[in-house]
Amino acid sequence: MKRPIRENNNKALFVLNPTSGMPPVNFIVSKELELRKSQLSFCKSMTKKDTELLIKQNFNKYNVFIAAGGDGTVHTVASELVGSNKILGVLPLGSGNGFAKEFGFKMNVRSLLSDIKKAESTNIDVIEINDQLCLNVAGIGLDSFVAHSFNNLKLRGFLPYVWLTFKTFLRLRPFHVTIKFGGEVIVSEKLFVLTIANTRQFGNNAFIAPEARPNDGIIDIVIIKPFPKILGSLFIIRLFTKRITRSKYVSHFKTDKEIIIETDETRFHIDGEPFEISGKAVIRIKREVLKVLKTSGYKFVGS
Repeated sequence: MKRPIRENNNKALFVLNPTSGMPPVNFIVSKELELRKSQLSFCKSMTKKDTELLIKQNFNKYNVFIAAGGDGTVHTVASELVGSNKILGVLPLGSGNGFAKEFGFKMNVRSLLSDIKKAESTNIDVIEINDQLCLNVAGIGLDSFVAHSFNNLKLRGFLPYVWLTFKTFLRLRPFHVTIKFGGEVIVSEKLFVLTIANTRQFGNNAFIAPEARPNDGIIDIVIIKPFPKILGSLFIIRLFTKRITRSKYVSHFKTDKEIIIETDETRFHIDGEPFEISGKAVIRIKREVLKVLKTSGYKFVGS
């Protein structure tokens, strides 16, 4: 369904997902966008197809497209911009906001408008998984099982996500995976988690791949082998202190080669959104195909 766009003569369009995050926060942000209609253009989008259509219809009108929502909204907007000279920005409203946190985007419309005015950007890589693009992280295991369950949960926000993660962890069972780089078998064993990373974190500053960089032409693979669940709290500490790869139960691989993943487990996630993948997953890196708006909080990625 097409949504009306409040236009002005600026060069950015905000695409707001009104169902992202906590309803009170989303309501406040929506009202602020309304109040700033003389400074920005924006529309509300209820579905993925709606967002895709809106961007296609307005592609030539704007230089910057702002995904106002969670990681799923960011993924949808970015997928329409890959390979073009258009710039992606984010107003984070989701539960994890992994991509936004990596690039210094904050829930501050005034600051974002200042960044848009400068219109500086950096080119980043994108990971391709079969026919799907991944900006941040993807994988199988605890995080993907949570993503599938969270998708059916009516409540949103950080606390429901934490509760669901804990519940899923207690029920977690290992699954078998075979990983090949360039045709060579690198891993063939049972795991709790397999993460394919373009950037460092899941979201909420939980760093699963502390060395990952989104413009180095490298895919980072992090695997977590089955471990005694009594050590769960230690793993949480390691995640939030960027030391997860120091555990003896964790292995970290880097490659620029094609990766093939084979597993009977079909419940993947891509950028926090649940996906079903049957059969093998073929993974490649696409170098510097997406422009991302530079922010005042942008620190670690080179231009």
